[in-house]
Amino acid sequence: MKESPLFAKTYDFIQWLIPHTLKFPREQRFVVAERLQNTVLDFMESIYQATDKTQQTAALKQADLKLKHLRFYLRLSHDLKLLDTRRFEYASHAVEEIGRLLGAWVKLTR
Repeated sequence: MKESPLFAKTYDFIQWLIPHTLKFPREQRFVVAERLQNTVLDFMESIYQATDKTQQTAALKQADLKLKHLRFYLRLSHDLKLLDTRRFEYASHAVEEIGRLLGAWVKLTR
C-alpha cells in the first residue's frame, strides 16, 4: 500500500522538528520543546487512528485540534526566540501543507 501524503509529510516534519527542539536552551527544552514534540507525535497518532473507520470522525477532530495546538507552540517558540524566523517560516509552511491535506481528508469523509 502506498503511504498517504499526509503521513509522509507529517513524518518528515517530525524528523525535522525534533532535532531543532533539542537545540532549545536547557530551561525551555523541558517546557516548550517537550510540548511541541508531544503535540506533533499526538497529531501523528490521531491521523493513524483515523484510518480505523469506526474512530475516524473523532480522530480527525482530535487531529485538527492537535494541529491548532502545534501552530500555537510554534508561534510561541518563535516569539520566545527559540526558533529563528527562517525555521519558523519553514515550520509554518509545513504545518500549513499538513493542514490542507488533513482538510482534504475531512472533506472526503463527509
